[in-house]
Amino acid sequence: MKEEIDVASRHITPAGGNVFADLGFSENEAQSLHADSQAKIAQTIALKEQLMTEIGRWIVLQNLRQSDAAKVLQVSRPRVSDVVNKKTDKFTLDALILMLCLAGKQVKLVVE
Repeated sequence: MKEEIDVASRHITPAGGNVFADLGFSENEAQSLHADSQAKIAQTIALKEQLMTEIGRWIVLQNLRQSDAAKVLQVSRPRVSDVVNKKTDKFTLDALILMLCLAGKQVKLVVE
């Protein structure tokens, strides 16, 4: 007989809440961890936006329609639209870097 797996949610942290506080960290540590995670998220979003700007610039400079750009970038036309409209939550950094490489652009990572 197969045993049932309990998949019920016990707690959901509300949007804008602090998951670290909900996990039982002290108030100071929870605030510190939350601030650190928000800073890292903001940094990732900024990187994605920069890559998306470059893809959009390439499309304009090449005078491409989104459907033509999609063929070169090996994605669907709606994905190109998502890039142009900077829907950062729909892309990983590596997906954006691959698109730039397919567009013939060289991407360099600089760590300071």
